[in-house]
Amino acid sequence: MKEEITTARLTGIWYLLLAISGMVGFLTLHSKIYVADPAQTLSNLTEQETLSRIRLLLEFAIVVSQALAAVWFFKLFKDINHVAAWALAAWGMMNAAAIMISAMAMGGALGVVNSTSSLDDKLIMIQIFDQFIKSAWGVGSLFFGLWLIPMGYVVVSSQRMPVWLGRVLILGGAGYLLSACLNYLGIKGVWLDLMVIPATVGEFWMIAYLLIFGIRPAKP
Repeated sequence: MKEEITTARLTGIWYLLLAISGMVGFLTLHSKIYVADPAQTLSNLTEQETLSRIRLLLEFAIVVSQALAAVWFFKLFKDINHVAAWALAAWGMMNAAAIMISAMAMGGALGVVNSTSSLDDKLIMIQIFDQFIKSAWGVGSLFFGLWLIPMGYVVVSSQRMPVWLGRVLILGGAGYLLSACLNYLGIKGVWLDLMVIPATVGEFWMIAYLLIFGIRPAKP
């Protein structure tokens, strides 16, 4: 049981790092660099190169912490439900791979800034790389939603964490999947952002539970 709690808390640390790097990198800094206008984005990359590189490093942090969290969740849940633990780890890794594409595009955009290409060519490349970043995050949200569902299922079925935590995670995962699909169908609206609120609540609840309590003992 002591080893399980240690594994749970390490899982919580990786998950917390994922949350922090995501909030600072994607929610806070991203819009300061990458905007709808390619000319303004190029200007931001040129004039705020240090901030742009910090944004890229935070993308690296998201990829690494997501991958580590996926591995440690598998280690924590594999003896409880092997199939669900495998699905959680696989879909978490797929999300990390999607965000890795975003990081590659950011590196490419920084390379364009320092290239000898003409201004028109630079603007075209910046626009292409920006679309890669948006698409990587858009498709990645599918796998981020998917990984929450087996996570919640293990919690509900095993009852080794609060049952309502598992239910909120499943609801949040379904919300991510639905919002991503509706977004790619061209449906817009503030209400789409509301669909991922259960996921945010469930994630921070899971992080807090892992760090504070770890995991409950298995029932006889």
